[in-house]
Amino acid sequence: MALQRTLCIIKPDAMEAGKSGAIVARLQEEGFSVKGMRQLHLSRAQAEGFYDVHRERPFFGELVEFMSRGPIVVVALEAENAIEKYREVIGATNPADAAEGTIRKLYGTDVGENAVHGSDAPETAAKEIGYFFAGCDVRPSA
Repeated sequence: MALQRTLCIIKPDAMEAGKSGAIVARLQEEGFSVKGMRQLHLSRAQAEGFYDVHRERPFFGELVEFMSRGPIVVVALEAENAIEKYREVIGATNPADAAEGTIRKLYGTDVGENAVHGSDAPETAAKEIGYFFAGCDVRPSA
């Protein structure tokens, strides 16, 4: 198995519900190492830049509005097969379809406000981590 990094974003809905600590604790219990973490409030332009890949999709405006409505926590995570493992821990995009005990099942409310974001591929993870963390902001691997 390969050591990988992935990006977790604890979204405004989970922040508003006070679940950021529980989510980070759960990820650490699942064996993820936190390599970088910061809280910020995205501007509309930052949210548009991050989600630019979805610009032509009908939900883009709603997504940008949601992600810029309040603080988020971005977390650079590392583990063996981190991307696949993280996606299993967070569950399906729609909390109604997520497996019991997954983060989205526990803390998400609907497909739009589903508590967390997760990278879907190694290339995406590298790009997303780079969007929020300069190289010196992420702890090197042991």
